[in-house]
Amino acid sequence: MNLPNQLTVSRFGLTGLFLVALLVPFPFHQTVALFLFAAASLTDYFDGALARKHGLITNFGILMDPLADKILTGSAFIAFVELGWMPAWMVVIIVGRELAITGLRMLAASKNLVLAAEGFGKHKTITQIVCILCILVSLSYPTWGDWARTVFEFPIRAGAPWLAAVTEASKWAAVALTLLSGTVYLWRNREIYLRDM
Repeated sequence: MNLPNQLTVSRFGLTGLFLVALLVPFPFHQTVALFLFAAASLTDYFDGALARKHGLITNFGILMDPLADKILTGSAFIAFVELGWMPAWMVVIIVGRELAITGLRMLAASKNLVLAAEGFGKHKTITQIVCILCILVSLSYPTWGDWARTVFEFPIRAGAPWLAAVTEASKWAAVALTLLSGTVYLWRNREIYLRDM
């Protein structure tokens, strides 16, 4: 197994550790969850970059890299609903899109076709990761001391802290881009499923 694929597989393990840190209370557990999620997100960047730079692109990586992304982000969003940090309807849209695209990829694989991630999908993943990081920072910074409150609670509009406004905007952006990218992906690959209908 080459290095990019090892990084992809490591994301599954980091996802498990992230969930434990997020859901099991211990001192600074939300901050630990933030760093674990950030580390897992970095593997998403480096596995693709290394694979392209060194010609190590494989069918395993093409299939497993987006799946690892979906498990990482989907796990975070579902946990946020459980903890009351994000509305369930937003997460239903996000997870529903991911399940639909995974189903399409499985259908394509049954026809010996490999569907790689597209530009919209990559932008969607970045938007989702930014949203999750914003939520985790919002939850973590109160334990970091007075300097963090000064930085993250700086008001920008009607007394609302800038981080709270950015976090809320990032939720809507993640949902909007998730819907858009899913629609585009299903449309561009419609011949795969329309033949069987």
